[in-house]
Amino acid sequence: MSHLVLVMGVSGAGKSTVGPLIAQGLGLRFDDADSFHPPANVAKMSRGEPLDDGDRAPWLDAIGAHLSAHRGRGCVVTCSALKRAYRDRLRATAPDLRLVFLQGDQALVAARQAARQNHFMPASLVASQFATLEPPAPEESAILLDVAATPDALADAAISALGAGTRLG
Repeated sequence: MSHLVLVMGVSGAGKSTVGPLIAQGLGLRFDDADSFHPPANVAKMSRGEPLDDGDRAPWLDAIGAHLSAHRGRGCVVTCSALKRAYRDRLRATAPDLRLVFLQGDQALVAARQAARQNHFMPASLVASQFATLEPPAPEESAILLDVAATPDALADAAISALGAGTRLG
């Protein structure tokens, strides 16, 4: 199958863990949206400063171009995509984009974020991520998954919901 899949949610929700499992299970390429950030964004977040929409625009455009380039072949990309406008911007270049929303309790996500090592996004920004989050509306047809489940269970649920059966690997 040539799905274009966006695994979305706040930082610490498990996108970078679950995304590769979904990609492997679907036999698709995986890309982490963090790799699309320009150096200025990484520096800003490393200082504990949240990004604004101006910071996010070139990042979202790079992700959108990547998704568009993989139409017909498929890929799985992670991206926080916290606002509807961000998801709409991505769908403008990839209208067949499927959303997998990793949602969960703020305390659980904050604990996971605090336990991460060598990541530029400090746990102090988790609250700002939740404050910015606009969960997908029903018409966005997102696959909603609770991050309290194991990564394998989340990947299996996403693959099943995408209509792809069970994981290949």
